[in-house]
Amino acid sequence: MDRLAPLRRNRFIVLGRAGMDLYADPPGTQIETATRFTAALGGSSANIAVALVRQGAAAALVSCVSDDAIGRFCRAELQRYGVDTRYLRDVGDEARNSLAVVETRAPACQSVIYRNGAADFRMGPGDIDALDFTGAGGLIATGTLLAAEPSRAATLQAFARARAAGVPVIFDIDHRPYSWDSAALAAETCARAAALADIVIGNDDEFALLAGSRATGPDAARTLARSSAAFTVYKMGALGAVTFVGDSESRTGIYAVTALKPTGAGDGFIGGLIAGLAAGHSLPDAVARGAATAAIVVTNVGCAPAMPDRATLDAFIARHGPPSR
Repeated sequence: MDRLAPLRRNRFIVLGRAGMDLYADPPGTQIETATRFTAALGGSSANIAVALVRQGAAAALVSCVSDDAIGRFCRAELQRYGVDTRYLRDVGDEARNSLAVVETRAPACQSVIYRNGAADFRMGPGDIDALDFTGAGGLIATGTLLAAEPSRAATLQAFARARAAGVPVIFDIDHRPYSWDSAALAAETCARAAALADIVIGNDDEFALLAGSRATGPDAARTLARSSAAFTVYKMGALGAVTFVGDSESRTGIYAVTALKPTGAGDGFIGGLIAGLAAGHSLPDAVARGAATAAIVVTNVGCAPAMPDRATLDAFIARHGPPSR
């Protein structure tokens, strides 16, 4: 997988949303009975960027934030975590950063997400023109940006620029049906993006989107690994994940933990996986590090705040061993 050698530069450009998460407090409280909430940085791409930085990588987030107190909160929190914010652009009018009202409880965790007039959808070609791919180890993008214009065209433009610069493209399908005009448009657009990526990561529902059915979802992941991607990861929740590389495939289990909540696991998985590859771990070990990161995240409050640093992750793996089958 020489095409992935640039990952070892350990410097990443991450495209996508940042937002504010409001958690019903104390943990275990339902939203409808809560009288107190705590605020934290959230948003899938922001969470991934924080996970990378916490595990020793450099990460810059490319997005738009609202020119208001919530946008300033997101910018300040990203900077506090050490994420490079040089590519964040303030937008006005009625654009707003995403807001998620979430519970810290499992099962039946409720998460109410407000995405009307999302600021990150304003990211355009000019934001991509400003990117400097010199020395970048990888471009990471989530499918949330593909749901609207101009961020859809900007994301595909970023994929093209990264490929031209020899920078690996990592695509998290991250399909959120409520953001799309139709399932058909989502399937077509996400399939186009996946065909341009070197690494494609998704769960069983997301690969089903590409394939047209849940039964053929694994075939979509398998076909991408045989044709255009260096590898794909097909996530199956409590059943672990399957990694496809060419004609081979391998299964990785999970770390059995008592979860406080389910949110943030996927973002942590990607951060741990890519940080692991950047640090020189083998692909199986990097996938296991992604699984361990996800396990730590679901046992703590918040998403970005729950991302473990490298020492915490190493101690967790030393204590628990490999993920269970």
